[in-house]
Amino acid sequence: MNRILASRELRTRVPKTALSWFSSLNLSRSAHSLPFATVEAEEISGSLPAEVHNLVKGKWTKSSTWNTIVDPLNGEPFIKVAEIDETGIQPFVESLSKCPKHGLHNPFKSPERYLLYGDISAKAATMLSLPKVADFFTRLIQRVAPKSYQQAYAEVYVTQKFLENFSGDQVRFLARSFGVPGNHLGQQSNGYRWPYGPVAVITPFNFPLEIPVLQLMGALYMGNKPILKVDSKVSLVMDQMMRLLHYCGLPIEDVDFINSDGKTMNKLLLEANPRMTLFTGSSRVAEKLAADLKGRVKLEDAGFDWKILGPDVHEEDYVAWVCDQDAYACSGQKCSAQSILFMHENWSKTSLLSKMKDLAERRKLEDLTIGPVLTLTTETMLDHANKLLQIPGSKLLFGGEPLENHSIPPVYGAIKPTAIYVPLEEMLKENNYELVTREIFGPFQVVTEYKKDQLPLVLDALERMHAHLTAAVVSNDPHFQQEVLGNTVNGTTYAGLRARTTGAPQNHWFGPAGDPLGAGIGTPEAIKLVWSCHREIIYDVGPMPKQWELPPST
Repeated sequence: MNRILASRELRTRVPKTALSWFSSLNLSRSAHSLPFATVEAEEISGSLPAEVHNLVKGKWTKSSTWNTIVDPLNGEPFIKVAEIDETGIQPFVESLSKCPKHGLHNPFKSPERYLLYGDISAKAATMLSLPKVADFFTRLIQRVAPKSYQQAYAEVYVTQKFLENFSGDQVRFLARSFGVPGNHLGQQSNGYRWPYGPVAVITPFNFPLEIPVLQLMGALYMGNKPILKVDSKVSLVMDQMMRLLHYCGLPIEDVDFINSDGKTMNKLLLEANPRMTLFTGSSRVAEKLAADLKGRVKLEDAGFDWKILGPDVHEEDYVAWVCDQDAYACSGQKCSAQSILFMHENWSKTSLLSKMKDLAERRKLEDLTIGPVLTLTTETMLDHANKLLQIPGSKLLFGGEPLENHSIPPVYGAIKPTAIYVPLEEMLKENNYELVTREIFGPFQVVTEYKKDQLPLVLDALERMHAHLTAAVVSNDPHFQQEVLGNTVNGTTYAGLRARTTGAPQNHWFGPAGDPLGAGIGTPEAIKLVWSCHREIIYDVGPMPKQWELPPST
């Protein structure tokens, strides 16, 4: 009886349109039954290549130029991307230019769109919670950016939870305003979160679903009209996700989706002049965009991320496992990956390093716990290792060799998980520091040791670093934590015995600190910071004071 009453209550609370939409989600086991999908992850091959299209002015379009993407695992051409060249950007420029500076919605214009996006988020979260849909995107991610099933699924899970978080009224809560009493009757100042209008979202290869979805939806929630560009090597994932969002009610004209090379996108940005551009990727490109776009950017660029093991030694097996995950999951291709490990001398007396070595050596290509590196060649990474080994006192702890028995094309990198020890005093020398702190976006880390009186040297090393994304202070000693946290700046810092550098979920801020152009992702604070600005409206409606007289000039 209670279940019957609950069912009746649900029918009275849920609109018929929502009920009919949910009842339509009767998906069979075949991926081809997915109402939005145009590909099947396992079937993509040289004989049956997938196609990635562009979306502009509400229409999916092809191009006269196709960029052929090779399979990272075997070199077979398996995806054709319709890339726009510099002669084809005009429709995208026109589409962005049609969006006014006050956006598609704001607190005074089309406020019902806040509710629309809460509804879209709810539906998309429901879709991604379905095992068939989650598996579809997980395997699609694996095809274009090979990583273990667990790591690929984590992207889908975080994205689903994010969408769930911003369902219902949560989108309009992002635009919450405030009022302050004025100086006299009828006067009040009100602060509002205001969209930028036309904006751009540019995201990298390493998280083909999570980063673009979280930033794209944040832009849309706040009332902006975005153009989205994802690295062409992995843009197939967002091609399919855009189709899912349309299926969930996203107005097809609200987002443009472009595939192009960097030069073409740069030209488009200069001509379309978006009011804000979010860029996630390399520091070199980030600095160019900041100059070209006159600072109208938010950046989440490189991270040479550090971990410090404090003087208190606990849970050696667990700490070794987290170090392995932080440095080598996704083959080290995370902007939050552990780049350098500062190990207190107390840890040097344990078997930590040998346990890290054992964990690294159990990673294998067969289950993609180690795999291709998509931005560096094998030669480049091993050459860097050899340069580090020229530093006096340095030594190879493990790795430092190419992967064996594989068909990864030479345009990509393939090395065993690698760790190189460099003495702290040598690292700090002027002619070594830049080399040691160069970020290698692959399964590669530097390890060093410090004595109990050398923490100031460690803090000096951290102060000299340029990128301040993630960090970990692995210690339950409160005084040690205070010393390190009070003298560092990384925007996402974990502290305590279970501290890590990677694996940021959707429930806390993720982004750099110490940079006015730094972007965040995933939380209400991040969305408001990146995708809206402050607007103050001061109401002063009277009444006028009795016997008001014209005052003298001032």
